[in-house]
Amino acid sequence: MTSTPTDAQQPSLSATAGQPSLTPAVDPFIATTRGLDDPHPARASLRAAGPIVQVPAPAGGHVWIVTDDVLARHVLVHPGIVKDPACAPAGWDPRAAGLEPTAAEQPSLTTTDGPGHTRLRQAHSPLFTARRMAAFTGRVTALARDLLARAAASGDPVDLAADFTTRYPLSVVCDVLGVPLERVDEAISACRRMYSDDPEQVGQAMAAFADLAAAALENGRDGLAAQLLDNLREDARPHIHYLLFTLIYAGQLTTDPSLGFLLARALDRPTPPSALDDLVRDTLRRHSPAPFTLWRFAAEDLDLAGVRLAARSPILIDIQGINTDPERSIGADLVFGAGPHYCTGAHLAQLELRILVEVLQEEYPDARLAVPYSELRQTDFGGIQGSRITSLPVRLHG
Repeated sequence: MTSTPTDAQQPSLSATAGQPSLTPAVDPFIATTRGLDDPHPARASLRAAGPIVQVPAPAGGHVWIVTDDVLARHVLVHPGIVKDPACAPAGWDPRAAGLEPTAAEQPSLTTTDGPGHTRLRQAHSPLFTARRMAAFTGRVTALARDLLARAAASGDPVDLAADFTTRYPLSVVCDVLGVPLERVDEAISACRRMYSDDPEQVGQAMAAFADLAAAALENGRDGLAAQLLDNLREDARPHIHYLLFTLIYAGQLTTDPSLGFLLARALDRPTPPSALDDLVRDTLRRHSPAPFTLWRFAAEDLDLAGVRLAARSPILIDIQGINTDPERSIGADLVFGAGPHYCTGAHLAQLELRILVEVLQEEYPDARLAVPYSELRQTDFGGIQGSRITSLPVRLHG
């Protein structure tokens, strides 16, 4: 197990005259392995530092981290804070920083701002409303039932974190988009290659995603991919394969880790059907699939909470730290963000999470964890990626 510093071992952060101190020993990007209910060791220290704190960035230089809910919502709509990687610090290696291509190279919902983003958003949003997603309830339920049956047939106990938590969300997003389900194994392989440090592996993954997008757009396919293409303006249509890649990859990257935590909690403390929506939302709040926002950058010199940020300064919002702040008043959380970049897939993610627990309770009423909940562990891999349950051994038949 990776050792982590205790709160007593961590030097405290402090803000003096509006300028938070720079404390390299407190690393919010540290890789850790810990219990499911144990907080990340740096979050309380970050909150104690003030509403905005400067710390070393994984790609070099420093990043400003917003720890206050009110300031975070201001940042999420600030016209001078953008997502285009073209505004990243000049010395950053895009690969080391985990940056997408710039908006000029490859426009997407996650890299564009202003009118360009609005146009892409207008093409996507009507396809992912709560009403449109609810229409997929029967299909998602059938997928959950089928994949749980396969898992149950593979042995007892079965580690649901080994394959199931990846296969289920990818099966759902592929089915919704119109990618043939027999190609889900290709999607799983492509997603896993995206984690590689080898550029050749990542290139192969991107080529595989392009093939999956093409399959979703074949004549006769009636998924949302074809409808998205119809909704796009002419100048955006050449980028359809990349737009579909972002939907497929994001559908796995965020929902996969959330599933592990949700299943662990549902099996540890059975929840009545009437409370499942609350369980899903509380799990997402406690174990945010994206603990930080994606990178944002100051497009110009600007002031935030009395702190002067130079142009090109990288900015992150500590979503998980804000959501789990014990002093935070009850209200809307930041699991899916806020403002113009609010997560397009929020309704689909919550639908598939709730349906899975419903099916698990109906089909496997005696299911239980094969180890005590207190023995389960989560792993942070560093960077801005969320944590993931290390293993989830389950006896589906009790």
